[in-house]
Amino acid sequence: MIVSIHLADIGPARALRFQRSRLRAGEVEGLRYAELTTLAPLSPRLLPTPMPGRVGLIAAWDDETALEGFLAGHPVAEQLASGRRVRLRPTRIFGAWPELPGIVPREQPMDDEEPVAVLTLGRLRLTQVIRFLRASAAAEGLAIANPALITSTGLARPPRLVATFSLWRSTAAMRGYVEGRDAPAHRAAVKAQTERPFHHHSAFLRFRPYAAEGDWDNASQLSELLRKEPV
Repeated sequence: MIVSIHLADIGPARALRFQRSRLRAGEVEGLRYAELTTLAPLSPRLLPTPMPGRVGLIAAWDDETALEGFLAGHPVAEQLASGRRVRLRPTRIFGAWPELPGIVPREQPMDDEEPVAVLTLGRLRLTQVIRFLRASAAAEGLAIANPALITSTGLARPPRLVATFSLWRSTAAMRGYVEGRDAPAHRAAVKAQTERPFHHHSAFLRFRPYAAEGDWDNASQLSELLRKEPV
């Protein structure tokens, strides 16, 4: 299984139409999972600031052939064509995401110096919104200040789905952030989630990024960091 993250700025009017689009597993060959989302930058502020006109897609596929078939002419792919996307191989999952059973059959080791992508997914308990926003703001502020962060974004499908996507220069740097070696905000957010969950279910997914297309932030650095697709 592979995962693709698609981000695009298509304008407010087209974004409204995009959110009404249909993309479901079983209706597109090789598609395992899909979420159409709106985007918001990671921020230390309590309330996220959505970006009108900016949309995203989180998708899981059987293989490259399935993804290429989607990109070749599906209406949703056409709406996202002017944006950017990254292709990912899952290497670790913490937690569980019922819509993606078996996404990581067994953990795949990653070298400390190789780039890494992280996707967090949560089905938010509406009674826990304020606690979640407070914990997220502190952790996000720490992340965007980290020099090892290449690019990041929040993704949401209100009112339930909340997600973040981030690309890091090295696995070691990402682990340092997660484990709170320099500052405890992320570790505190994880502790709060463990003690009294924000979500009905949630997952922290680690990936090996192997291809990026489009005009990414720090695109030249990203191109240099990405490994060739493993054989």
